[in-house]
Amino acid sequence: MSHSNVVLLRDLAIFQVKLVLDGLKDIVLMPVTIGAAAIDIVLPGSRPGHRFYLVMAAGERFDRWLNLFSASDHADASKDGLFGMGRTSRNTMLGEIEEKLFGRDRSARDGRTQSAS
Repeated sequence: MSHSNVVLLRDLAIFQVKLVLDGLKDIVLMPVTIGAAAIDIVLPGSRPGHRFYLVMAAGERFDRWLNLFSASDHADASKDGLFGMGRTSRNTMLGEIEEKLFGRDRSARDGRTQSAS
């Protein structure tokens, strides 16, 4: 099997895991947001809706960490796929995987710099 096919299969597996995590997030957030909104209606507190918006903010942070689609912008199976872009953020799931696989000094070794997404 060629290197690009291995890279493509690896990236497919990573994407499938990310899709499952995204789906689980949605399943968890549906009842949690309803509960938070219900509590906000019954016990409004000083900031109306603050529990609901805290749950939404947590979902948004998870989405940024998961970074479901943005890594694909410049991916190429012939150039190490999702890991070959040289701009993967350490604040994302893919960035954490890349750091574990390649170590902290991959950007220095490859002459690349990592930037936050």
